Amino acid sequence: MTLLYIGIALWCAAHLFKRVLPAARAGLTDRLGAGPAKGVVAAALLLSLVLMVLGYRGAECSPVYTPMAGAGHLNNLLMLVAVILLGAGSSKGRMRSWLRHPMLTGVIVWSGAHLLVNGDYASVVLFGAMAVWAVVEMTMINFAEDDWARPEPGPAKGDIRLLVISAVVFSVIAGIH
Repeated sequence: MTLLYIGIALWCAAHLFKRVLPAARAGLTDRLGAGPAKGVVAAALLLSLVLMVLGYRGAECSPVYTPMAGAGHLNNLLMLVAVILLGAGSSKGRMRSWLRHPMLTGVIVWSGAHLLVNGDYASVVLFGAMAVWAVVEMTMINFAEDDWARPEPGPAKGDIRLLVISAVVFSVIAGIH
């Protein structure tokens, strides 16, 4: 579990670094340059993912609650929605204008879907922490940038492309998972 805790902490620190310590983040960019500074943050995020996976996989199964019977189907539907939301921010269609934070909303949906079917302590820690992180990130972004300009909706073909790509990505995730 220690690796899981460290991975979650590193994930949150790397993502919140720019918002919590903007002068330190700017100093890193000044010292290393924009590309290498982003590389350091990306390396920290990659390390955090590796630590979370290793920590989660190595954790003992300590039940906290019993998941609802039959929740697997709802989980799959919510996961498809999460994949669509994760892609919506980068899409060129109409959906990109629906939410201010589609990717972070996707993380919350992803977390909730997994908590429906996993009732062990490691799952509660991992998926609960990711949901809390996403809410904190949204709040900090909204506080810092209260003048959000809703993107202009694109053509419907962008949404169709998003849905097709999301279905393929979801199928690959489901096949691997």
